[in-house]
Amino acid sequence: MADAASRSASIGLVIGCIIFGLGSLIVAHVDIGGWAMSFWRLAISGVVFTILAKMTGQRLPRSRRAVVYGLLSGVFLGLDLALWHESIYAVGPGISTLLNSLQIFFLAAIGFLFFSERQSILQLISLCLAMLGVALIGSPEFAQNTAATWGFVTGIVSGAMLAASMSFIRKTHDTEPTPIFILMQLVSVGGVLAMIIPMLILDSGNIMPSTWSELGWILIYGAVMQCLAWGLIAYSIPKLSLAITGLLLLSEPIAALVIDYSWLGKSINTLQWSGAFLTMFAIYLGSLNPKPRTLRRYRFFSRFYKRKF
Repeated sequence: MADAASRSASIGLVIGCIIFGLGSLIVAHVDIGGWAMSFWRLAISGVVFTILAKMTGQRLPRSRRAVVYGLLSGVFLGLDLALWHESIYAVGPGISTLLNSLQIFFLAAIGFLFFSERQSILQLISLCLAMLGVALIGSPEFAQNTAATWGFVTGIVSGAMLAASMSFIRKTHDTEPTPIFILMQLVSVGGVLAMIIPMLILDSGNIMPSTWSELGWILIYGAVMQCLAWGLIAYSIPKLSLAITGLLLLSEPIAALVIDYSWLGKSINTLQWSGAFLTMFAIYLGSLNPKPRTLRRYRFFSRFYKRKF
């Protein structure tokens, strides 16, 4: 019975990650600015989570501080998505998604600076491997792509923004345990509010979809990628061991790389493939710190999304 539950959770986690990877394909094809795409994704998901919260009778936390932390998590998630979109436009879905996955190291840095969490030798080794992997990926890209610098900067910074978003989710839950749909509603609202001004300034004239097809893809991006995929991941992670979780979550950048290479015709040479797999191996190692108080990306999910839908 336990094996069946673990198997179904593993399948759900992989499906959720692959759906996330497919989301980058939508971003690459829809002719809307990166900040606007972030706005629409969070706005659509906010509507979905509001409906779900009403249907299940979930209520806002009584603590104003918990509400503020939830909104701040959304602000950083909005920045994460917008910068990730910009990276997709510059270097493609595969490399940008891999760079965004480096947020595990930013989580470790936040844990060290703000939560007094000591880093293990394994984490330091994984960080060095990740830096080497990114260098292997970047060297050919910089030689053939004039937008590579912008793509790598926005991709890496997006990982930092995602780490900050997860840290505020932790603070929200530590202040007052918050139901999942309400938490994601707060995150969506915070992100939408944070995107309005940058979107109007940076994506002026490129905010609204121009065809019904683009509108449909945006709806899918917000409802499926932000709600369904996130729900599958949140539901599956608490049922799996940390080692298996860390390994399976790497299916997201792998899926994005394969899609970028085979579907979008991205030129990825042997050196870059080697760097990609080295980076993913480093990310996996970085998630395996045995210290019980370590701030891990995957502990976030298991702690905050234990409540059943």
